[in-house]
Amino acid sequence: MADPSSYRPKPGQIPDSPGVYKFRDEHGRVIYVGKAKSLRQRLASYFQDLAGLHPRTRTMVTTAAAVEWTVVSTEVEALQLEYTWIKEFDPRFNVKYRDDKSYPYLAVTLNEEFPRVQVMRGAKKKGVRYFGPYGHAWAIRETVDLMLRVFPVRTCSAGVFKRSAQIGRPCLLGYIGKCSAPCVERISAADHRELAEEFCDFMAGRTGAYLRRLERQMQEAAEEMEYERAARLRDDIGALKRAMEKSAVVLADATDADLIAVAEDELEAAVQIFHVRGGRVRGQRGWVTDKVEAVTTGDLVEHALQQLYGEEQGDAVPKEVLVPALPEPVEPVSQWLSHRRGSQVSLRIPQRGDKKDLMATVGRNAQQALALHKTKRASDLTTRSRALEEIAEALGLDSVPLRIECFDISHLQGDDVVASMVVFEDGLARKSEYRRFQIKGRVGDEQVWHGQGQDDVRSMHEVTARRFRRYLQEKQRSGEWTEEPAEDAPVEADGPLEADAPMDPGAGRPVDEDGRPKRFAYPPQLVVVDGGAPQVAAARRALDELGIDDVAVCGLAKRLEEVWLPGEDDPVVLPRSSEGLYLLQRVRDEAHRFALRYQRTKRGKRLKASPLDAVAGLGDTRRQALLKHFGSLKKLRAATVDEICEVPGVGRKTAETVVAALAGAAPSAPAVNTATGEIIEDDGAPPAALSAERGQER
Repeated sequence: MADPSSYRPKPGQIPDSPGVYKFRDEHGRVIYVGKAKSLRQRLASYFQDLAGLHPRTRTMVTTAAAVEWTVVSTEVEALQLEYTWIKEFDPRFNVKYRDDKSYPYLAVTLNEEFPRVQVMRGAKKKGVRYFGPYGHAWAIRETVDLMLRVFPVRTCSAGVFKRSAQIGRPCLLGYIGKCSAPCVERISAADHRELAEEFCDFMAGRTGAYLRRLERQMQEAAEEMEYERAARLRDDIGALKRAMEKSAVVLADATDADLIAVAEDELEAAVQIFHVRGGRVRGQRGWVTDKVEAVTTGDLVEHALQQLYGEEQGDAVPKEVLVPALPEPVEPVSQWLSHRRGSQVSLRIPQRGDKKDLMATVGRNAQQALALHKTKRASDLTTRSRALEEIAEALGLDSVPLRIECFDISHLQGDDVVASMVVFEDGLARKSEYRRFQIKGRVGDEQVWHGQGQDDVRSMHEVTARRFRRYLQEKQRSGEWTEEPAEDAPVEADGPLEADAPMDPGAGRPVDEDGRPKRFAYPPQLVVVDGGAPQVAAARRALDELGIDDVAVCGLAKRLEEVWLPGEDDPVVLPRSSEGLYLLQRVRDEAHRFALRYQRTKRGKRLKASPLDAVAGLGDTRRQALLKHFGSLKKLRAATVDEICEVPGVGRKTAETVVAALAGAAPSAPAVNTATGEIIEDDGAPPAALSAERGQER
């Protein structure tokens, strides 16, 4: 715990102007980002008597070890910079809203030659028109199914579209009239785009004019006695009206607005948003957050606005935003929203009428969301806390292991040996910090084992040593650890320590000197290995060689679910009903799943390898053309240069290169399908062989 007076800026050093400030901890991680109209007044409030600070603020300032700031010209710039830094550094003491699920949107890909209507989740893409969010994906599909009768826009994937174009026959939707079939040129690209834009206009709320036009066309068809056409238009109008009825009218004046309501208690807050377009509720979403800083309702609203509109532009920001409380001050936020939209945005509290009634409804949804979240989290948080306490007691740890890392080795009869590292923090998986390794069979410059088949113990020693050697290197680079490594500590000299890039780079806690996340810089309190006493001893030996003595090690054996400790002859047996044992099992099983998936991917790439892959200038298209022409690699190997030249797109020089490459590659031994006993041609192993192999993998 740091003393705030140790890093307090000198009097007069802080400017009296708008700006954004960052608090960093002793490791250089950014733990809090804030903005202020006057940096001098705001920062001075953090360095008063600790007894007078809010408990959460007191925890933040005693965790921090330094403070820095950036001066800006206006409060609007401060608001934008604060949002940017919160997204970049992910500070632990800032309010961060968590979506309770990934909300689906109805998307129209106007960035493609033939726009497609589909359900999309996740980050928004440039050139795609979004509608929603919706509560359920099936609600989108029901709406689209009704709309396709009138707007037969393409909904198929790129693969289906390409296949239909190749065979010259549309898919089923094209035959039943729910797709205009641009794949077989029943409609031009320009006309199809116009159809997609009409679909977007209707979904955006411009429905009246289109319905009136259809009704006029229906009347004209009836007058001209074209009764079949009139009946079809009548059914189209009915379908559109049914699609509109799925969104209830809540504001009679066809208002475009977002309504934001907040429900909170001392520890948590829930936010609910209703998206109203054309007077109808077009989408709903909700967030929940821990109140890790002392915030008012206005502050929560401001954070919600940043989360909601920080990445939006234009019409995605509505003309009117209704909130339960206004941020203080409100002018910079209003200016920021207007800048995002490109025109004036009204940010206000509804006082009377339908809008006030609808805000009450949104508030009730927020209260229900908070109550549901607290009901779920109460049991979950209690269970995780009890599990961590049981693990600490069973292993004799001084404190509960808030960060647990688990290692597992996977291979197929000694081939394609890989390892995984999974991370659990506070009893929950932190997938952004998972890592995977290719086992090299070496430590430093010395080849210690190779081709000896299965050797989980040596593999465990290698992967543990590589992970913690990188941790020591990061400490040396940041200046946190300046001692020379032990004489017997091996040195990594063969490139990157991990085989692959992190799954979700930039999302973990470890950071480099400017506060950005980095790899392997955050040590665990407990290392769990998948295995018994030999694997535990190997991991402990790797840590001892590196001089690391403040990280506990244990192993979980699969057979009897026994917990092994280094140097102990007998295992620790936890009760079968123990929450601590359940948590260790989840950690071990997650590491096994992650390692096995990587090992299967690596093996799949190896099995698909072909001598043709090494031929310079031979791409996938011509490689597939060769195999399709000759039927198999065996027949291609027996072909002459003139025969290969008969394949379209293959010249004599390429043919000579192919013949030379296949002549230099020794034919492999015939493969055997272990399920049927049949000999497989060297075209590649059928799925049955791969399935049989999986019974031998670990």
